[in-house]
Amino acid sequence: MTINSQRRSLMKALPAAGLSFSVPALAATAPDPWLQAQAIIDHVSKPLKFRKQDFVVTTYGAKTCKLTKVKAWISFEEQDTIDTPVAGSPDCYAAIKAAIKACSDAGGGRVVIPKGDWYCAGPIVLLSNVNVHLSAGAHVYFSNNPADYAKYGDIDCGKAGKLSISRWQSNDCLNYSSMIYAYGQDNIALTGDDWTAIVDGQGGLPFNEEGDCWWTWKGKQKTINSIGQGTTPNFKAGKMSENTENPLNAMSLATVSPQLTEAERLLIQGEGQRWRADAQYLPALSEAGVPLSKRVFGIGHYLRPPMIQIIGCTNVLLQGYHVKRTPFWMHHPVHCRNIVIRKVHCESHGPNSDGFDPEACDHVLVDGCVFDTGDDCIAIKAGKDLDTQYGPSQNIVIQNCTMHSGHGGVTLGSEMAGGIQNVFAQNLVFENANWATNPLNTAIRMKTNMNRGGYLRNFYVRNCTVPNGVQISPSFYASLPGSPIQSKTVATAAGAIVTFDCDYTPISDNVRTRPPVVSNIHISNIKVGNITKDGKTASCYQAIVILGPVASDYNGPQPMPPVVPVTDVFITDCDFGTPVNAAQPWFLYNVKGLTLKNVTIAGKVHDTKLDA
Repeated sequence: MTINSQRRSLMKALPAAGLSFSVPALAATAPDPWLQAQAIIDHVSKPLKFRKQDFVVTTYGAKTCKLTKVKAWISFEEQDTIDTPVAGSPDCYAAIKAAIKACSDAGGGRVVIPKGDWYCAGPIVLLSNVNVHLSAGAHVYFSNNPADYAKYGDIDCGKAGKLSISRWQSNDCLNYSSMIYAYGQDNIALTGDDWTAIVDGQGGLPFNEEGDCWWTWKGKQKTINSIGQGTTPNFKAGKMSENTENPLNAMSLATVSPQLTEAERLLIQGEGQRWRADAQYLPALSEAGVPLSKRVFGIGHYLRPPMIQIIGCTNVLLQGYHVKRTPFWMHHPVHCRNIVIRKVHCESHGPNSDGFDPEACDHVLVDGCVFDTGDDCIAIKAGKDLDTQYGPSQNIVIQNCTMHSGHGGVTLGSEMAGGIQNVFAQNLVFENANWATNPLNTAIRMKTNMNRGGYLRNFYVRNCTVPNGVQISPSFYASLPGSPIQSKTVATAAGAIVTFDCDYTPISDNVRTRPPVVSNIHISNIKVGNITKDGKTASCYQAIVILGPVASDYNGPQPMPPVVPVTDVFITDCDFGTPVNAAQPWFLYNVKGLTLKNVTIAGKVHDTKLDA
């Protein structure tokens, strides 16, 4: 079956099963939007049903492994001695695959990984009606060798390996498989008895004599004043990475997309050869309309796969386990419906170690999870460039969770070209336990720009605490030449409790033709505490940063589409503690109708309506 026919079959099957993803945006007109939130919770909380039969992986030949101590990266900047399977350990890939197949062939059930240490040098691929369950004390160490994830995919791409249909930072591609993967399945689960049930991506463990690991592939960092995240493990100028020009990529888009006009090609490629780095080349292929079958990455390329990626699936449960040291995003469901992630401990301090990134998904519940991450704790996505065929992310409830380190606690974007709507967050603790060395950058965050575009509407947050504040120094992104937003002046990267950034990393995107639209945001009952660091007692750098779309960033054909301000933001009954910059407690640009009601900042109560 060809790639395109696989996708067509999947897209046809979903509506046939009565699983239409078209849901009206009800939140804006509902008398009480939190009633809609409860309806979402009720809808997705119906227990999944599996046959009462266990398939234990040891029956299919799985054997435990012995461990040894090695030096590895445990974060952007730290190394430590950790456990890893000894060289030559038994590989459980085939046994786990056989157990899942036997379970599926029998009509479903539970595949059990017992207590013990297990080495797996290939992906665990979930199938319909199968619950892969880790017993208490089960620790699955996935191979840290990238080549092991280009061996078993469904698509034979020659020298690039046998690859899987994937999506990388919201662009479709053929790439290394995720460690745990599913495509087009229904009624699936990954569960654990408790947080001693561990899936370990070994993202910081070196795989060659030079000391490179998955995280090395991130390349150079861009954020200015990125505390605890200023470098990339073992990366030095000249090493290959996602941000290094890759000689395997085409010299010109004219080669792979000859239908482009010269003006279109030059706009997409931008100046110089930077666009040929993998992280830029993939979105360029999307902008150029190159089909999935020609977006081949894998061996010879440097796009790290998510740890757990679930594409085009319905009725998904992720519950009760601990995920650690992931190569890239920890969980990435794409175009899924009816997803629950409950009581999962998401812990990885490597580059891009987002905890949970639902993309173009409908009806999602995040409940009772703990996030301690090297990037956003939760980041809701919805496609990038021209890859918006799956539509918006919508009808999402986040509740009863705890956030520690990370860029944003609850984040929307940055890849959101398909739109985000009807998102509810309540009863969260932005604990920020690592505030002294690796602080949470911001608690509530939205990010987009003139490339990522999209819309955000009907976003509701209530009843949250931030006991240790967020990062109390500002972090920045560089601005484009001629922008009214000067570089190193607006703390959009870190430093505010609430950040809405419609000018996110603008220099990263060559095509800037899609102004975002942000409206109907309600934030209430947020209580923020202060910490004392470097002689300053503070909760943040500024309480609120809202940077609306910047019209001067537009570089497409005229006439320019409307560039509208961020509108109808309501912040009520909040205490944001004491900002370092208490003299300027908020920054606003291109904002209309920001209402502050009973909002306390540095002991002063604000009741006002602001435009900028």
